[in-house]
Amino acid sequence: MNKIKLFDPCITKQEEKQLLSALRSKHWASGAGSSLVNLFEKKFQEYTGAKTCVAVNNGTAALHLALSEANVSGNEVILPSLTFVSTAHAVLYNNGKVKFADIDPTTLCMDVDSVKKAITKRTRAFLPVHFGGMPADLISLETLASETNSALIDDAAHASGATLNGKKIGSIGTMSCFSFHPVKNLAMPTGGLVALNQKNFQQVRKTLLSRRWCGIADRKDVEYDVKELGWNFYMNEFSAAIGLAQLSTLDKLNKKRLNAAKRFYRELDVERKMPLNTDCVYHFYWILVKNRKQFRKKLSEIGIETGIHYKPVHKMSMYKTSVKLPITEKISQQIVTLPTHPNLTEEDLTKIIESVNKFC
Repeated sequence: MNKIKLFDPCITKQEEKQLLSALRSKHWASGAGSSLVNLFEKKFQEYTGAKTCVAVNNGTAALHLALSEANVSGNEVILPSLTFVSTAHAVLYNNGKVKFADIDPTTLCMDVDSVKKAITKRTRAFLPVHFGGMPADLISLETLASETNSALIDDAAHASGATLNGKKIGSIGTMSCFSFHPVKNLAMPTGGLVALNQKNFQQVRKTLLSRRWCGIADRKDVEYDVKELGWNFYMNEFSAAIGLAQLSTLDKLNKKRLNAAKRFYRELDVERKMPLNTDCVYHFYWILVKNRKQFRKKLSEIGIETGIHYKPVHKMSMYKTSVKLPITEKISQQIVTLPTHPNLTEEDLTKIIESVNKFC
């Protein structure tokens, strides 16, 4: 029985060609981000319309690095609880305080009204997540950020190629943080990126490049200085090589994901499911079911892999809080994620649809 994977990277001869070229170059990594890493930054900047980009070694590092420039130490960052735990961890890495907001029941992205209730004098950043590739309400959040003198840093780990009001995610707000983990829409062995859009983006880029490589600054030949603490976050050449190939086909691959979502939206006979939105890039497709454990077991038995995204962060021991997030808590008990990756055939989609309708 062929198993239908929840995630499955799509590769072509181009990835193989780029990877072999990087291997033969014997220039495999550079803390300064020269060669293919620098080229990937430029190409991704052009693709998103961001003012500039800083590539890093994973999405968590992107969040960590972006928040290091947002004055969050001792202050509060508002984010959703329905996310991967890295979103919250990045706040603590920078000595900030996590404040959770509830989610919109339709998009499962951070709810603006809930955000408004969480704002205090110590709020310094808003950290929305484009859940499943669905664009969060960055326009409203950008207004709130301006009113509160806060940064708008969006977690775009699911959203490579997503758009909002005709603009690519990555070109809105203060900074956008991308993940290029092998399961993501743009896949690498490991990788991430911070897209910058603030007015002083050139100075911020210089600062982040230094922090990306252990705080090294003012390098000339073999001479350099270290003026502040930094981290070992730089991207390697192999990841950049694969990323360049993936970027060249990203829109095509995202279109396949959208086509899968269209079939799910039309044909799945479930009470609650992910809405259809052509701005979304459908990193996965979610549905809500009442008998989740049994449902997932039955699909697994016939070779369909599903997921649960996510256990709410505020329910984990490290982050337990008295805050009430009723929508998050209800949805997290019912959510099941389905495959949308570009390797799915029409037969695969039909099997998923018929199986969901049978067992749901």
